[in-house]
Amino acid sequence: MKAIRINQPGEVEIFETEKPVPKKGEALLKILYGGICGSDLGTYRGTFAYASYPRIPGHEFSAQIMEIGENDRGLKKGMIVTCNPYFNCGKCYSCERGLLNCCEHNETMGAQRDGAFMEYITMPIERIYDGKGLSPKQLALIEPFCISYHGAGRAHIKPGEKVLVVGAGTIGVLAAASAKAAGAEVYIADIAPEKLAYAQKSFNLAGTILNDSPEHFKQAVQEITAGKGFDVTIEAVGLPSTFLSCIDAAAYGGRFVQIGVGKKNADFDFTLLQKKELNVFGSRNALKQDFLDLIDLVKAGKADVEKVVTNVYEMADAAKAFRDFSENASKMLKVVIHFADPE
Repeated sequence: MKAIRINQPGEVEIFETEKPVPKKGEALLKILYGGICGSDLGTYRGTFAYASYPRIPGHEFSAQIMEIGENDRGLKKGMIVTCNPYFNCGKCYSCERGLLNCCEHNETMGAQRDGAFMEYITMPIERIYDGKGLSPKQLALIEPFCISYHGAGRAHIKPGEKVLVVGAGTIGVLAAASAKAAGAEVYIADIAPEKLAYAQKSFNLAGTILNDSPEHFKQAVQEITAGKGFDVTIEAVGLPSTFLSCIDAAAYGGRFVQIGVGKKNADFDFTLLQKKELNVFGSRNALKQDFLDLIDLVKAGKADVEKVVTNVYEMADAAKAFRDFSENASKMLKVVIHFADPE
């Protein structure tokens, strides 16, 4: 079978490898669609904190079950599914407490272990979730939606609160959609005007902030909140500058959620956390319930996740997909690769 591999920063190839054989408790899956995550792009660029090479990318995907044994989850051959790609150790203190998403030894597909960007993969049956009739493209978007949904959920957003999401990439836009679904008045900030316009139009957000200078950002925050600051700020970029922007923009007694992953350290006045009595939440990965909730949410028509897709490539054009995304990140939102159609 064919698979996609990032050999080193800037180098993507399609290579031949052995088709996997499922072990007991596993299923054989045929990959249908796969989304290029910001972490995959970071691996391509050499900027992702957890990157190592060579690496088969991909943890956002949909698939069709080709082989599966008897199971108690109602999963059968031919079903269209998505999967939980965060492999936890089951032994650390986090796992003991049921916090599987922040396992101390977590291995996410496409990051600490090879991912799903190949024609076939095997997966443990307990990590496979019934797509409930959603299209393959929709199901490939459930995982990134989960990252955003889980992060927004950490802040316990209340109806009517003012929320600022910094970063109008896929995760940021879906975090904004999650906050809006919670009844918040949501604003989004980014350096790319094209992304801001697309996000506001597609998800009917309250407004945008062009983060083209610290002065302009501060002025916009003051005007939108009448000098009070935002009840909740969510960082979805992974840069020291945007981390600091979120802390500055948060109201006294507000909540701040860090979703973005970066490699650089932030030098900041940590006393501001004490002065504002900020509630600071880290957010990593997602939980099984997040996947189940969002499959139902999308099926009920309450979130049009396909609006985040701006570009679709065929598997044979994977190198071009990564190159185009890297060179045009300010104009492209979610890039997906089409691997195959269901049988």
